[in-house]
Amino acid sequence: MAETVADYVLKRLRDWNVEHVFCYPGDGINGLVAALGRAGAPKVVQPRHEEMGAFEAVGYAKFGGGVGVCMATSGPGAIHLLNGLYDAKLDHVPVVAIVGQVARSAMGGSYQQEVDLQTLFKDVASDYVHTVTVPEQLPNVLDRAMRTALDRRAPTCVIIPSDLQEVEYEAPAHAFKQVPSSVPGYAVPETRAPETEIARAAEVINAGEKVAILVGQGARSAAAEVMELAEVTGGGIAKALLGKDVVSDEPACVTGAIGLLGTRPSYEMMRDCDTLVIVGSSFPYSQFLPEYGKARAVQIDIAGHMIGMRYPTEVNLVGDARATLQALLPRLRRKEHGSWRRTIEQNVERWWQTMEMQAKVAADPVNPMLVCHELSSRLPDDAIVTCDSGSAANWYARLLRFRGRMRGSLSGTLATMGPAVPYAIGAKFAHPGRPAIALTGDGAMQMNGMAEMITACRYWRSWSDPRLIVAVLHNNDLNQVTWELRAMGGSPRVPETQDLPDVSYAGFARSLDLEGIEVDKPELLGSAWDQALGSDRPVVLDVRCSADMPPIPPHAEFDQMKNTMEALLKGDKDAWSIVNEGVRAKLREALPRRGK
Repeated sequence: MAETVADYVLKRLRDWNVEHVFCYPGDGINGLVAALGRAGAPKVVQPRHEEMGAFEAVGYAKFGGGVGVCMATSGPGAIHLLNGLYDAKLDHVPVVAIVGQVARSAMGGSYQQEVDLQTLFKDVASDYVHTVTVPEQLPNVLDRAMRTALDRRAPTCVIIPSDLQEVEYEAPAHAFKQVPSSVPGYAVPETRAPETEIARAAEVINAGEKVAILVGQGARSAAAEVMELAEVTGGGIAKALLGKDVVSDEPACVTGAIGLLGTRPSYEMMRDCDTLVIVGSSFPYSQFLPEYGKARAVQIDIAGHMIGMRYPTEVNLVGDARATLQALLPRLRRKEHGSWRRTIEQNVERWWQTMEMQAKVAADPVNPMLVCHELSSRLPDDAIVTCDSGSAANWYARLLRFRGRMRGSLSGTLATMGPAVPYAIGAKFAHPGRPAIALTGDGAMQMNGMAEMITACRYWRSWSDPRLIVAVLHNNDLNQVTWELRAMGGSPRVPETQDLPDVSYAGFARSLDLEGIEVDKPELLGSAWDQALGSDRPVVLDVRCSADMPPIPPHAEFDQMKNTMEALLKGDKDAWSIVNEGVRAKLREALPRRGK
Protein backbone atom coordinates (compact mmCIF):
# COMPACT_ATOMS: atom_id res chain seq x y z
CA MET A 1 0.00 0.00 0.00
CA ALA A 2 1.36 3.43 -0.93
CA GLU A 3 2.24 5.81 1.90
CA THR A 4 -0.47 8.44 2.30
CA VAL A 5 -0.12 11.97 3.60
CA ALA A 6 -1.71 10.78 6.86
CA ASP A 7 0.82 7.94 7.13
CA TYR A 8 3.63 10.40 6.59
CA VAL A 9 2.33 12.84 9.22
CA LEU A 10 2.41 10.09 11.84
CA LYS A 11 5.85 8.93 10.69
CA ARG A 12 7.14 12.46 11.06
CA LEU A 13 5.62 12.72 14.54
CA ARG A 14 7.43 9.51 15.48
CA ASP A 15 10.66 11.03 14.12
CA TRP A 16 10.02 13.90 16.55
CA ASN A 17 9.68 11.30 19.37
CA VAL A 18 6.01 12.07 19.87
CA GLU A 19 4.64 9.16 21.90
CA HIS A 20 1.04 10.25 22.53
CA VAL A 21 -1.61 12.13 20.57
CA PHE A 22 -4.69 13.40 22.39
CA CYS A 23 -7.29 12.85 19.70
CA TYR A 24 -11.06 13.01 19.42
CA PRO A 25 -12.13 11.65 15.99
CA GLY A 26 -14.44 13.02 13.33
CA ASP A 27 -14.82 12.71 9.58
CA GLY A 28 -12.54 15.68 8.96
CA ILE A 29 -9.61 13.56 10.16
CA ASN A 30 -10.77 10.12 8.97
CA GLY A 31 -7.56 9.68 7.02
CA LEU A 32 -5.43 10.43 10.06
CA VAL A 33 -7.56 8.20 12.28
CA ALA A 34 -7.22 5.30 9.83
CA ALA A 35 -3.47 5.84 9.71
CA LEU A 36 -3.30 5.82 13.51
CA GLY A 37 -5.07 2.47 13.42
CA ARG A 38 -2.56 1.08 10.93
CA ALA A 39 0.53 2.44 12.65
CA GLY A 40 -0.24 1.89 16.31
CA ALA A 41 2.10 4.77 17.16
CA PRO A 42 1.98 7.44 18.41
CA LYS A 43 -0.46 6.03 20.96
CA VAL A 44 -3.90 7.61 20.95
CA VAL A 45 -5.46 9.03 24.10
CA GLN A 46 -9.15 9.66 23.53
CA PRO A 47 -10.63 12.38 25.77
CA ARG A 48 -14.34 12.96 26.22
CA HIS A 49 -14.21 16.35 24.48
CA GLU A 50 -11.76 18.14 22.22
CA GLU A 51 -11.19 20.88 24.80
CA MET A 52 -10.13 18.19 27.27
CA GLY A 53 -7.76 16.78 24.67
CA ALA A 54 -6.13 20.19 24.36
CA PHE A 55 -5.89 20.52 28.15
CA GLU A 56 -4.36 17.05 28.36
CA ALA A 57 -1.79 18.04 25.74
CA VAL A 58 -1.00 21.13 27.83
CA GLY A 59 -0.61 19.04 30.99
CA TYR A 60 1.55 16.54 29.10
CA ALA A 61 3.83 19.34 27.87
CA LYS A 62 3.92 21.21 31.18
CA PHE A 63 5.05 18.18 33.13
CA GLY A 64 6.76 16.14 30.42
CA GLY A 65 9.00 18.81 28.98
CA GLY A 66 8.26 18.07 25.32
CA VAL A 67 5.57 19.02 22.83
CA GLY A 68 1.96 18.11 23.53
CA VAL A 69 0.07 17.08 20.40
CA CYS A 70 -3.72 17.22 20.09
CA MET A 71 -5.83 16.31 17.09
CA ALA A 72 -9.41 17.14 16.16
CA THR A 73 -11.78 17.21 13.25
CA SER A 74 -12.85 20.24 11.23
CA GLY A 75 -15.57 22.72 12.22
CA PRO A 76 -16.86 22.13 15.74
CA GLY A 77 -13.98 19.86 16.73
CA ALA A 78 -11.44 22.50 15.81
CA ILE A 79 -13.43 25.19 17.62
CA HIS A 80 -13.53 23.08 20.78
CA LEU A 81 -9.72 23.05 20.94
CA LEU A 82 -9.47 26.80 21.38
CA ASN A 83 -9.75 27.17 25.15
CA GLY A 84 -7.01 24.63 25.81
CA LEU A 85 -4.80 26.19 23.16
CA TYR A 86 -5.29 29.66 24.63
CA ASP A 87 -4.27 28.19 27.97
CA ALA A 88 -1.08 26.96 26.28
CA LYS A 89 -0.47 30.34 24.67
CA LEU A 90 -0.84 32.39 27.84
CA ASP A 91 1.22 29.98 29.97
CA HIS A 92 3.93 29.58 27.28
CA VAL A 93 3.51 25.85 26.68
CA PRO A 94 4.57 24.06 23.46
CA VAL A 95 1.51 22.38 21.91
CA VAL A 96 0.87 21.41 18.28
CA ALA A 97 -2.75 21.10 17.12
CA ILE A 98 -3.38 19.02 13.99
CA VAL A 99 -6.87 19.65 12.68
CA GLY A 100 -8.90 18.53 9.71
CA GLN A 101 -10.69 20.67 7.16
CA VAL A 102 -13.39 20.02 4.57
CA ALA A 103 -12.15 18.61 1.25
CA ARG A 104 -10.22 21.06 -0.91
CA SER A 105 -12.88 20.84 -3.61
CA ALA A 106 -15.50 22.12 -1.12
CA MET A 107 -13.48 24.90 0.48
CA GLY A 108 -15.03 28.30 -0.05
CA GLY A 109 -18.43 26.80 -0.82
CA SER A 110 -20.11 27.22 2.59
CA TYR A 111 -19.96 23.44 2.93
CA GLN A 112 -21.14 21.58 6.03
CA GLN A 113 -18.76 22.14 8.97
CA GLU A 114 -16.65 24.50 6.87
CA VAL A 115 -15.04 27.13 9.09
CA ASP A 116 -12.27 29.51 8.09
CA LEU A 117 -9.73 27.73 10.27
CA GLN A 118 -6.83 29.87 9.15
CA THR A 119 -8.61 32.89 10.59
CA LEU A 120 -9.95 30.98 13.59
CA PHE A 121 -6.48 29.95 14.75
CA LYS A 122 -4.71 33.13 13.67
CA ASP A 123 -4.60 34.59 17.17
CA VAL A 124 -4.20 31.53 19.38
CA ALA A 125 -1.52 30.00 17.12
CA SER A 126 -0.11 33.32 15.99
CA ASP A 127 3.48 32.06 15.98
CA TYR A 128 2.67 29.48 13.29
CA VAL A 129 -0.54 28.29 11.65
CA HIS A 130 -0.72 26.93 8.13
CA THR A 131 -2.98 24.92 5.85
CA VAL A 132 -1.42 22.11 3.84
CA THR A 133 -2.82 21.92 0.29
CA VAL A 134 -0.35 19.60 -1.49
CA PRO A 135 1.71 16.66 -0.17
CA GLU A 136 5.01 18.33 -0.98
CA GLN A 137 4.44 20.93 1.75
CA LEU A 138 5.17 18.20 4.24
CA PRO A 139 7.50 17.70 6.05
CA ASN A 140 8.37 21.40 6.15
CA VAL A 141 5.05 22.60 7.58
CA LEU A 142 4.92 19.98 10.31
CA ASP A 143 8.59 20.46 11.22
CA ARG A 144 8.14 24.23 11.45
CA ALA A 145 5.09 23.76 13.67
CA MET A 146 7.08 21.52 16.03
CA ARG A 147 10.20 23.70 16.10
CA THR A 148 8.21 26.90 16.51
CA ALA A 149 6.21 25.43 19.40
CA LEU A 150 9.45 24.49 21.15
CA ASP A 151 11.35 27.67 20.31
CA ARG A 152 8.54 30.12 21.14
CA ARG A 153 7.00 27.93 23.88
CA ALA A 154 3.64 28.44 22.21
CA PRO A 155 0.80 26.57 20.49
CA THR A 156 1.00 26.08 16.73
CA CYS A 157 -1.50 24.61 14.28
CA VAL A 158 -1.36 22.48 11.13
CA ILE A 159 -4.59 22.25 9.08
CA ILE A 160 -4.94 19.31 6.70
CA PRO A 161 -8.02 19.01 4.43
CA SER A 162 -9.75 15.65 4.67
CA ASP A 163 -9.19 14.56 1.07
CA LEU A 164 -5.49 15.42 1.18
CA GLN A 165 -4.95 13.04 4.10
CA GLU A 166 -5.67 10.08 1.80
CA VAL A 167 -3.54 11.26 -1.12
CA GLU A 168 -0.25 9.46 -1.79
CA TYR A 169 2.63 11.27 -0.14
CA GLU A 170 5.25 12.86 -2.38
CA ALA A 171 8.41 14.38 -0.93
CA PRO A 172 9.42 17.91 -1.95
CA ALA A 173 11.67 17.88 -5.00
CA HIS A 174 14.95 19.69 -5.58
CA ALA A 175 13.05 22.17 -7.68
CA PHE A 176 11.91 25.76 -7.97
CA LYS A 177 9.14 26.73 -5.51
CA GLN A 178 9.46 23.55 -3.46
CA VAL A 179 10.65 23.73 0.16
CA PRO A 180 12.56 20.91 1.86
CA SER A 181 13.11 20.31 5.56
CA SER A 182 15.87 18.95 7.76
CA VAL A 183 16.35 16.16 10.26
CA PRO A 184 13.68 16.42 13.01
CA GLY A 185 14.85 17.69 16.35
CA TYR A 186 15.41 20.83 18.40
CA ALA A 187 18.13 21.53 20.95
CA VAL A 188 17.35 24.39 23.29
CA PRO A 189 20.06 27.03 22.93
CA GLU A 190 21.85 28.12 26.08
CA THR A 191 22.18 31.86 25.75
CA ARG A 192 23.03 34.59 28.21
CA ALA A 193 23.17 38.35 28.37
CA PRO A 194 26.35 40.24 27.35
CA GLU A 195 29.14 40.69 29.91
CA THR A 196 28.68 44.45 30.01
CA GLU A 197 25.03 44.09 31.05
CA ILE A 198 25.84 41.35 33.56
CA ALA A 199 28.40 43.71 35.13
CA ARG A 200 25.78 46.48 35.36
CA ALA A 201 23.34 44.07 37.00
CA ALA A 202 25.98 43.04 39.54
CA GLU A 203 26.56 46.67 40.46
CA VAL A 204 22.85 47.18 41.17
CA ILE A 205 22.56 44.01 43.26
CA ASN A 206 25.79 44.64 45.17
CA ALA A 207 24.57 48.13 46.12
CA GLY A 208 21.41 46.75 47.70
CA GLU A 209 20.95 45.90 51.38
CA LYS A 210 17.48 44.37 51.23
CA VAL A 211 17.32 42.04 48.25
CA ALA A 212 14.10 40.35 47.16
CA ILE A 213 14.06 37.67 44.46
CA LEU A 214 10.98 36.79 42.41
CA VAL A 215 11.05 33.59 40.36
CA GLY A 216 8.65 32.22 37.76
CA GLN A 217 8.51 29.10 35.65
CA GLY A 218 11.34 30.42 33.47
CA ALA A 219 13.72 29.80 36.37
CA ARG A 220 12.94 26.08 36.61
CA SER A 221 16.29 25.00 35.16
CA ALA A 222 18.11 27.39 37.50
CA ALA A 223 16.82 26.31 40.92
CA ALA A 224 20.32 25.76 42.34
CA GLU A 225 21.52 29.12 41.03
CA VAL A 226 18.47 30.92 42.47
CA MET A 227 19.16 29.40 45.89
CA GLU A 228 22.81 30.47 45.63
CA LEU A 229 21.68 33.98 44.69
CA ALA A 230 19.62 34.12 47.87
CA GLU A 231 22.56 32.88 49.94
CA VAL A 232 25.03 35.34 48.43
CA THR A 233 22.75 38.37 48.74
CA GLY A 234 21.09 37.44 52.02
CA GLY A 235 17.74 37.88 50.30
CA GLY A 236 14.47 35.99 50.17
CA ILE A 237 12.69 34.20 47.33
CA ALA A 238 9.05 34.77 46.39
CA LYS A 239 7.37 32.65 43.73
CA ALA A 240 4.91 33.57 41.00
CA LEU A 241 2.07 31.08 40.76
CA LEU A 242 3.50 29.21 37.75
CA GLY A 243 6.85 29.12 39.55
CA LYS A 244 5.52 27.45 42.69
CA ASP A 245 7.49 24.27 41.97
CA VAL A 246 10.73 26.00 40.91
CA VAL A 247 12.35 25.94 44.37
CA SER A 248 11.51 23.98 47.49
CA ASP A 249 9.42 25.55 50.23
CA GLU A 250 11.67 23.99 52.88
CA PRO A 251 14.35 26.74 53.11
CA ALA A 252 13.37 29.47 55.56
CA CYS A 253 14.19 32.19 53.02
CA VAL A 254 11.47 31.04 50.60
CA THR A 255 8.42 33.22 51.24
CA GLY A 256 6.02 31.32 48.96
CA ALA A 257 3.52 32.63 46.45
CA ILE A 258 3.05 36.30 45.61
CA GLY A 259 -0.04 38.28 44.61
CA LEU A 260 -3.74 37.94 45.32
CA LEU A 261 -3.25 34.24 46.08
CA GLY A 262 0.05 34.85 47.82
CA THR A 263 1.48 34.91 51.32
CA ARG A 264 2.00 37.75 53.77
CA PRO A 265 5.81 37.19 53.94
CA SER A 266 6.01 37.68 50.15
CA TYR A 267 3.92 40.84 50.37
CA GLU A 268 6.00 42.26 53.21
CA MET A 269 9.32 41.41 51.54
CA MET A 270 8.29 43.22 48.36
CA ARG A 271 6.96 46.17 50.34
CA ASP A 272 10.20 46.66 52.29
CA CYS A 273 12.99 45.64 49.88
CA ASP A 274 15.40 48.08 48.22
CA THR A 275 16.49 45.73 45.41
CA LEU A 276 14.40 43.40 43.26
CA VAL A 277 15.73 40.59 41.06
CA ILE A 278 13.11 38.99 38.77
CA VAL A 279 14.10 35.65 37.23
CA GLY A 280 11.95 33.97 34.57
CA SER A 281 8.66 35.59 35.52
CA SER A 282 6.17 37.93 33.87
CA PHE A 283 4.07 38.26 37.05
CA PRO A 284 1.52 40.95 36.04
CA TYR A 285 0.27 42.47 39.31
CA SER A 286 2.63 45.38 39.85
CA GLN A 287 0.78 46.46 43.01
CA PHE A 288 2.36 43.46 44.74
CA LEU A 289 5.86 44.54 43.68
CA PRO A 290 7.80 47.39 45.38
CA GLU A 291 6.46 50.89 44.96
CA TYR A 292 7.89 52.54 41.88
CA GLY A 293 11.12 54.32 42.68
CA LYS A 294 11.56 52.57 46.02
CA ALA A 295 13.64 49.64 44.74
CA ARG A 296 16.24 49.23 42.02
CA ALA A 297 15.51 46.22 39.86
CA VAL A 298 17.15 43.67 37.58
CA GLN A 299 15.25 41.23 35.38
CA ILE A 300 16.44 38.01 33.73
CA ASP A 301 14.28 36.43 31.04
CA ILE A 302 14.89 34.43 27.89
CA ALA A 303 12.08 36.27 26.07
CA GLY A 304 13.24 39.73 25.13
CA HIS A 305 9.74 40.82 24.12
CA MET A 306 8.45 40.07 27.64
CA ILE A 307 11.17 41.84 29.61
CA GLY A 308 10.99 45.20 31.37
CA MET A 309 7.22 45.53 31.22
CA ARG A 310 6.11 44.62 34.76
CA TYR A 311 8.35 46.93 36.78
CA PRO A 312 10.67 49.84 35.87
CA THR A 313 13.76 47.62 35.83
CA GLU A 314 17.16 49.29 35.63
CA VAL A 315 18.98 46.36 33.94
CA ASN A 316 17.33 43.80 31.66
CA LEU A 317 19.30 40.60 31.03
CA VAL A 318 17.93 38.69 28.05
CA GLY A 319 19.09 35.10 28.23
CA ASP A 320 18.67 31.66 29.76
CA ALA A 321 18.16 31.96 33.53
CA ARG A 322 20.71 29.29 34.46
CA ALA A 323 23.47 30.47 32.13
CA THR A 324 22.93 34.13 33.02
CA LEU A 325 22.95 33.50 36.77
CA GLN A 326 26.08 31.39 36.45
CA ALA A 327 27.80 34.38 34.84
CA LEU A 328 26.32 36.84 37.35
CA LEU A 329 27.00 35.04 40.63
CA PRO A 330 30.84 35.32 40.60
CA ARG A 331 30.46 39.11 40.30
CA LEU A 332 28.32 39.44 43.42
CA ARG A 333 29.68 40.44 46.81
CA ARG A 334 28.65 37.98 49.53
CA LYS A 335 26.62 39.73 52.21
CA GLU A 336 26.21 38.69 55.81
CA HIS A 337 22.79 37.36 56.71
CA GLY A 338 21.76 40.24 58.91
CA SER A 339 18.48 41.71 60.09
CA TRP A 340 16.89 41.66 56.61
CA ARG A 341 17.35 37.92 56.21
CA ARG A 342 16.36 37.24 59.82
CA THR A 343 13.15 39.23 59.35
CA ILE A 344 12.28 37.23 56.23
CA GLU A 345 12.91 33.92 58.00
CA GLN A 346 10.90 34.95 61.06
CA ASN A 347 8.01 36.05 58.86
CA VAL A 348 8.08 32.74 56.99
CA GLU A 349 8.08 30.73 60.22
CA ARG A 350 5.20 32.79 61.54
CA TRP A 351 3.28 32.35 58.26
CA TRP A 352 3.40 28.56 58.36
CA GLN A 353 2.23 28.63 61.98
CA THR A 354 -0.59 30.91 60.89
CA MET A 355 -1.59 28.65 58.01
CA GLU A 356 -1.78 25.65 60.31
CA MET A 357 -3.99 27.51 62.74
CA GLN A 358 -6.22 28.93 60.02
CA ALA A 359 -6.60 25.46 58.52
CA LYS A 360 -7.76 24.16 61.91
CA VAL A 361 -10.40 26.83 62.46
CA ALA A 362 -13.70 25.01 62.85
CA ALA A 363 -16.01 25.29 59.86
CA ASP A 364 -19.29 23.69 58.85
CA PRO A 365 -18.74 20.99 57.74
CA VAL A 366 -14.99 21.09 56.79
CA ASN A 367 -12.61 24.02 56.46
CA PRO A 368 -11.36 23.91 52.83
CA MET A 369 -7.91 25.05 53.96
CA LEU A 370 -7.62 21.82 55.94
CA VAL A 371 -7.80 19.81 52.71
CA CYS A 372 -4.48 21.23 51.52
CA HIS A 373 -2.95 21.37 54.99
CA GLU A 374 -3.54 17.66 55.57
CA LEU A 375 -2.25 16.83 52.09
CA SER A 376 0.91 18.93 52.31
CA SER A 377 2.91 16.74 54.70
CA ARG A 378 1.63 13.59 52.98
CA LEU A 379 2.66 14.53 49.44
CA PRO A 380 5.01 11.95 47.92
CA ASP A 381 8.36 13.51 46.99
CA ASP A 382 7.69 12.84 43.29
CA ALA A 383 4.05 13.93 43.26
CA ILE A 384 2.56 15.98 40.43
CA VAL A 385 -0.15 18.36 41.67
CA THR A 386 -2.63 20.12 39.41
CA CYS A 387 -5.15 22.69 40.50
CA ASP A 388 -8.23 24.32 39.09
CA SER A 389 -9.07 27.98 38.93
CA GLY A 390 -11.33 29.16 41.71
CA SER A 391 -11.02 29.17 45.47
CA ALA A 392 -9.06 25.89 45.32
CA ALA A 393 -6.20 27.87 43.78
CA ASN A 394 -5.98 30.05 46.92
CA TRP A 395 -5.40 27.06 49.15
CA TYR A 396 -3.04 25.38 46.66
CA ALA A 397 -0.93 28.54 46.45
CA ARG A 398 -0.75 29.25 50.16
CA LEU A 399 -0.84 25.93 51.99
CA LEU A 400 1.00 23.31 49.94
CA ARG A 401 4.71 23.10 50.74
CA PHE A 402 6.63 21.69 47.78
CA ARG A 403 9.88 19.79 48.16
CA GLY A 404 12.03 17.28 46.34
CA ARG A 405 10.94 16.45 42.79
CA MET A 406 7.37 17.68 43.27
CA ARG A 407 5.78 19.45 40.34
CA GLY A 408 2.66 21.56 40.29
CA SER A 409 0.73 23.78 37.91
CA LEU A 410 -2.59 25.33 37.02
CA SER A 411 -4.00 27.67 34.40
CA GLY A 412 -1.85 30.53 35.59
CA THR A 413 -2.63 33.30 33.12
CA LEU A 414 -5.89 32.41 31.40
CA ALA A 415 -7.21 31.15 34.75
CA THR A 416 -9.79 29.06 32.96
CA MET A 417 -12.05 26.64 34.79
CA GLY A 418 -11.71 22.92 34.36
CA PRO A 419 -8.10 21.98 33.54
CA ALA A 420 -7.11 20.24 36.81
CA VAL A 421 -8.34 16.73 35.93
CA PRO A 422 -7.26 16.75 32.25
CA TYR A 423 -3.89 18.26 33.28
CA ALA A 424 -3.46 15.36 35.69
CA ILE A 425 -4.35 12.83 33.01
CA GLY A 426 -1.86 14.41 30.61
CA ALA A 427 0.75 14.31 33.38
CA LYS A 428 0.10 10.59 33.92
CA PHE A 429 0.91 9.88 30.28
CA ALA A 430 4.09 11.95 30.56
CA HIS A 431 5.08 10.26 33.83
CA PRO A 432 3.07 7.05 34.33
CA GLY A 433 5.21 6.07 37.31
CA ARG A 434 4.46 9.18 39.38
CA PRO A 435 1.34 9.90 41.47
CA ALA A 436 -0.87 12.78 40.27
CA ILE A 437 -3.21 14.77 42.49
CA ALA A 438 -5.83 17.18 41.16
CA LEU A 439 -7.41 19.82 43.40
CA THR A 440 -10.70 21.10 42.05
CA GLY A 441 -13.88 22.83 43.07
CA ASP A 442 -17.25 21.22 42.47
CA GLY A 443 -18.06 23.76 39.74
CA ALA A 444 -15.02 22.74 37.70
CA MET A 445 -15.66 19.09 38.51
CA GLN A 446 -19.16 19.35 37.06
CA MET A 447 -17.89 21.34 34.08
CA ASN A 448 -15.08 19.01 33.00
CA GLY A 449 -13.78 16.72 35.71
CA MET A 450 -16.57 14.16 35.91
CA ALA A 451 -16.41 13.36 32.21
CA GLU A 452 -12.64 13.03 32.29
CA MET A 453 -12.86 10.53 35.14
CA ILE A 454 -14.29 8.26 32.42
CA THR A 455 -11.06 8.85 30.50
CA ALA A 456 -9.04 7.97 33.61
CA CYS A 457 -11.17 4.83 34.02
CA ARG A 458 -10.27 3.78 30.49
CA TYR A 459 -6.50 4.19 30.76
CA TRP A 460 -5.39 3.85 34.38
CA ARG A 461 -4.35 0.22 34.06
CA SER A 462 -1.64 1.27 31.60
CA TRP A 463 0.07 3.47 34.23
CA SER A 464 2.81 1.83 36.30
CA ASP A 465 1.66 3.90 39.29
CA PRO A 466 -2.15 3.89 39.12
CA ARG A 467 -2.64 6.75 41.59
CA LEU A 468 -4.61 9.67 40.24
CA ILE A 469 -6.41 11.38 43.11
CA VAL A 470 -9.04 14.03 42.46
CA ALA A 471 -9.93 16.04 45.57
CA VAL A 472 -13.22 17.90 45.16
CA LEU A 473 -13.96 20.89 47.39
CA HIS A 474 -17.68 20.17 47.57
CA ASN A 475 -19.59 23.27 48.72
CA ASN A 476 -22.35 23.53 46.07
CA ASP A 477 -21.21 27.07 45.29
CA LEU A 478 -19.24 28.77 42.52
CA ASN A 479 -17.17 30.04 45.40
CA GLN A 480 -14.52 32.25 43.83
CA VAL A 481 -17.13 34.19 41.86
CA THR A 482 -19.22 34.51 45.02
CA TRP A 483 -16.31 36.13 46.83
CA GLU A 484 -15.48 38.33 43.86
CA LEU A 485 -19.07 39.58 43.89
CA ARG A 486 -18.73 40.47 47.55
CA ALA A 487 -15.23 41.96 47.51
CA MET A 488 -15.19 43.75 44.16
CA GLY A 489 -18.77 44.80 43.63
CA GLY A 490 -20.24 44.91 47.11
CA SER A 491 -22.96 42.54 45.94
CA PRO A 492 -24.52 39.82 48.08
CA ARG A 493 -24.39 36.26 46.86
CA VAL A 494 -26.79 35.52 43.98
CA PRO A 495 -28.14 31.98 44.47
CA GLU A 496 -29.57 31.80 40.93
CA THR A 497 -26.06 31.99 39.45
CA GLN A 498 -23.94 30.65 42.30
CA ASP A 499 -25.79 27.55 43.53
CA LEU A 500 -24.68 24.21 42.08
CA PRO A 501 -26.65 20.96 41.89
CA ASP A 502 -25.67 18.59 44.67
CA VAL A 503 -23.85 15.58 43.24
CA SER A 504 -22.10 12.65 44.89
CA TYR A 505 -18.68 12.80 43.25
CA ALA A 506 -17.48 9.80 45.22
CA GLY A 507 -20.59 7.89 44.14
CA PHE A 508 -19.88 8.77 40.51
CA ALA A 509 -16.33 7.44 40.89
CA ARG A 510 -17.64 4.17 42.36
CA SER A 511 -20.04 3.83 39.44
CA LEU A 512 -16.92 3.67 37.21
CA ASP A 513 -15.31 1.02 39.44
CA LEU A 514 -12.90 3.64 40.75
CA GLU A 515 -12.53 4.45 44.43
CA GLY A 516 -14.75 7.10 45.98
CA ILE A 517 -14.20 8.48 49.48
CA GLU A 518 -16.57 10.87 51.26
CA VAL A 519 -15.46 13.22 54.03
CA ASP A 520 -17.82 15.42 56.01
CA LYS A 521 -15.91 15.73 59.29
CA PRO A 522 -12.49 17.35 59.71
CA GLU A 523 -11.18 14.52 61.89
CA LEU A 524 -11.68 12.10 58.96
CA LEU A 525 -9.62 14.07 56.45
CA GLY A 526 -6.12 12.84 57.33
CA SER A 527 -7.03 9.16 57.17
CA ALA A 528 -8.97 9.81 53.94
CA TRP A 529 -5.82 11.21 52.32
CA ASP A 530 -3.87 8.18 53.58
CA GLN A 531 -6.46 5.86 52.07
CA ALA A 532 -6.42 7.71 48.75
CA LEU A 533 -2.62 7.76 48.53
CA GLY A 534 -2.55 4.03 49.26
CA SER A 535 -5.14 3.11 46.64
CA ASP A 536 -4.49 0.77 43.73
CA ARG A 537 -6.64 2.80 41.31
CA PRO A 538 -7.80 6.39 40.69
CA VAL A 539 -9.70 7.97 43.56
CA VAL A 540 -12.20 10.78 43.97
CA LEU A 541 -11.94 12.35 47.42
CA ASP A 542 -15.28 14.09 47.93
CA VAL A 543 -14.88 16.63 50.77
CA ARG A 544 -17.92 18.53 51.99
CA CYS A 545 -16.48 22.00 52.59
CA SER A 546 -17.73 25.27 53.97
CA ALA A 547 -18.35 27.92 51.33
CA ASP A 548 -17.94 30.67 53.92
CA MET A 549 -14.18 30.62 54.49
CA PRO A 550 -13.01 33.80 52.75
CA PRO A 551 -9.95 33.64 50.46
CA ILE A 552 -8.66 36.92 51.90
CA PRO A 553 -5.57 38.32 50.11
CA PRO A 554 -2.40 38.76 52.21
CA HIS A 555 -3.03 42.50 52.08
CA ALA A 556 -6.75 43.13 51.79
CA GLU A 557 -7.37 46.65 50.54
CA PHE A 558 -9.85 48.88 52.35
CA ASP A 559 -12.24 48.98 49.38
CA GLN A 560 -12.37 45.17 49.25
CA MET A 561 -13.19 44.91 52.95
CA LYS A 562 -15.73 47.75 52.66
CA ASN A 563 -17.43 46.09 49.66
CA THR A 564 -17.60 42.75 51.45
CA MET A 565 -19.21 44.29 54.50
CA GLU A 566 -21.70 46.16 52.31
CA ALA A 567 -22.59 42.87 50.61
CA LEU A 568 -23.22 41.23 53.97
CA LEU A 569 -25.33 44.14 55.15
CA LYS A 570 -27.43 43.96 51.98
CA GLY A 571 -28.77 40.62 53.07
CA ASP A 572 -26.26 37.95 52.06
CA LYS A 573 -27.82 34.82 53.56
CA ASP A 574 -24.42 33.49 54.66
CA ALA A 575 -23.42 36.66 56.53
CA TRP A 576 -23.24 35.19 60.04
CA SER A 577 -21.29 32.13 58.95
CA ILE A 578 -18.84 34.31 57.03
CA VAL A 579 -18.21 36.51 60.05
CA ASN A 580 -17.96 33.51 62.36
CA GLU A 581 -15.49 31.53 60.23
CA GLY A 582 -13.73 34.29 58.31
CA VAL A 583 -12.95 36.62 61.18
CA ARG A 584 -11.73 33.75 63.35
CA ALA A 585 -9.41 32.63 60.55
CA LYS A 586 -8.06 36.14 59.94
CA LEU A 587 -7.42 36.62 63.66
CA ARG A 588 -4.97 33.71 63.49
CA GLU A 589 -2.90 35.87 61.12
CA ALA A 590 -2.82 38.73 63.60
CA LEU A 591 -2.20 36.56 66.68
CA PRO A 592 -0.56 33.39 65.37
CA ARG A 593 1.00 32.24 68.64
CA ARG A 594 -2.03 32.45 70.94
CA GLY A 595 -3.25 28.93 70.49
CA LYS A 596 -6.28 27.68 68.65
